[in-house]
Amino acid sequence: MRGKIRTYTISAVAAQYDVHPQTLRLYEREGLLKPSRSEGNTRLYTDADLERLELVLSLTRDLGVNLAGVEIILNMRAKMDAMQQEFERFFSYLREHAGELANLTDAPTPESGALVRVMRTSKLQHRSSSSDARNSRS
Repeated sequence: MRGKIRTYTISAVAAQYDVHPQTLRLYEREGLLKPSRSEGNTRLYTDADLERLELVLSLTRDLGVNLAGVEIILNMRAKMDAMQQEFERFFSYLREHAGELANLTDAPTPESGALVRVMRTSKLQHRSSSSDARNSRS
């Protein structure tokens, strides 16, 4: 059974991170934070929200990034995370099917490096037999 998710009110978060509650509301309006709401419409911040807030504060306080820049950075991080997950799924697929893929590429054919396709002898014999049969009917 999953444990209950811990949540924090706006006043608790503001005090913990030494920011004004209006700053947290601004971050929400700008789309940088997305706290959930209680039945009474109180903002509730989860641990994931706090991690994101820490990143926003680090970018703005420590690096001097403005809110538009923070938004761009957060969006790029999300895209990079999605790409990382896609790569991991792809590599997992390759590991699972490595044997099948190896069978497709194990035996190089003589014509694999040729500029002109080379027909196998058995195909030529089959073609010449069928053309002989066509010629004898005419």
